[in-house]
Amino acid sequence: MGKALDGATPIGYSERLAVRNPRTGEVDYHFTAPSAAEVLSKAQQLRNAQQIWRDTSLEHRIDVMRRWRVEWIARQEQITNALASDTGRYLISMGEVQSVVGMIDRWCTQTTGLALEQETRSIVHPTISYQSQQVPYSLVGVISPWNFPVSLCFIDAIPALLAGCAVYVKPSEITPRFVVPAMQSILAVPELAAVFQLQAGARATGEALISAADVICFTGSVATGRLVAENAARQFIPAFLELGGNDPLIVAPSADLEHATDVALRATCLATGQACQSIERVYVHRSQFDAFVTTLVTKSLQVEPNWPDIHSGTIGPFIFGKQADLVVGQLADARSKGAQVLCGGELESHGGKWLRPTVLVNVDHSMKIMSDETFGPVIPVMAYDTIEEAIRWANQGMYGLSAAVIAKTLEEAEIIGRQIDAGGISLNDGSLTAMCHEFEKNSFKLSGMGGSRMGPAGYTRFFRKKVLIRQHGAPATISSISESNFPRH
Repeated sequence: MGKALDGATPIGYSERLAVRNPRTGEVDYHFTAPSAAEVLSKAQQLRNAQQIWRDTSLEHRIDVMRRWRVEWIARQEQITNALASDTGRYLISMGEVQSVVGMIDRWCTQTTGLALEQETRSIVHPTISYQSQQVPYSLVGVISPWNFPVSLCFIDAIPALLAGCAVYVKPSEITPRFVVPAMQSILAVPELAAVFQLQAGARATGEALISAADVICFTGSVATGRLVAENAARQFIPAFLELGGNDPLIVAPSADLEHATDVALRATCLATGQACQSIERVYVHRSQFDAFVTTLVTKSLQVEPNWPDIHSGTIGPFIFGKQADLVVGQLADARSKGAQVLCGGELESHGGKWLRPTVLVNVDHSMKIMSDETFGPVIPVMAYDTIEEAIRWANQGMYGLSAAVIAKTLEEAEIIGRQIDAGGISLNDGSLTAMCHEFEKNSFKLSGMGGSRMGPAGYTRFFRKKVLIRQHGAPATISSISESNFPRH
């Protein structure tokens, strides 16, 4: 069993968990997390079934996934409604559920040919050839977060399943409602259900899963990511970690302000800012600073919360109430150090908690709002005098997930972007890593660790590479290492 973390429920016991509705703030859902023994038992069942799944052809696994696609589409409305209750937002929930169809289609199309076993003749020893063998991990554990519960539940699971792995996913205890209808779609395809399990749970479930898996995929905060990595290290298994960010946006002096403010507002406020690739700090040249801020505030004031009707407005509630409290604390810290709030800044409580787009000026890097991950619709704007200064500020801090640059031309934006220490740089837009997954990228600094979940590596990282080394000639004999072959002079 994994070692219990401080404050965690002992992992030998089942746990009855209460879930709050993010719109009303009321507890309206309960579920029972599995005990460690139940996790280990299910993990063993998945591991046993994986041997058959692994030995089938990729074409057969693709066929099974496409049959699941049909079942998923048949339940899209049910899953979307459950996810909307989980997150307090409808349009993004619908997009998440639809994105799973796209993930299935993409990987079913792209996996063929990505893990070919090739034979090569040695250059150094011509009588020797070697052939690669791609061996999938038996059981992949996935611990997914609450901010995009569905898309981040399946982003690792789908390629791992196609690779021939069994997959056990632990969605967040904050957003568990979608798990039941999602599992119903999986259970409708028995071959898939034998190797694929979703089971919501809290920290203790995650610890038990790490102790049972051969590799772990985690998406979440740096603090929790450290704990996951420590537990994985004790089990001596790899950990693929996608962690937090404090993404900068540099607005070059040549940038069009209408374009720049549109990007800044959308990329900070999408999903109420509860996205790891959100823009969280903006650097604008001093010559354009006042005009940029004025335009940004004007546009921000037009953005409404989706209250009381989930189908109206733009800004959803904080999914996790404690996250709202963290953002309020960051705003209080900034104000105490001289920051000025030009719009927003006050938490609205309708049972759940909302925050309108919040623009701050007079900010500096001593403030938590500029150095910590915010996870809210907050836009601190800071003036710079030279591009070199803006790049230096953008590279400050412990994060290096992604960043953005807006300039008159893509060529100018690229010159700046190449100097930013982050894994994904959006040029003349923001948060593009959330939209395009075909390319590989790595997280810099404390924003992550392990192979890319994007591009071909999103599939190939679930294989261990074995080599079969063939001797086509006569093998060496013991006499070949006799000292007498090398007489003393």
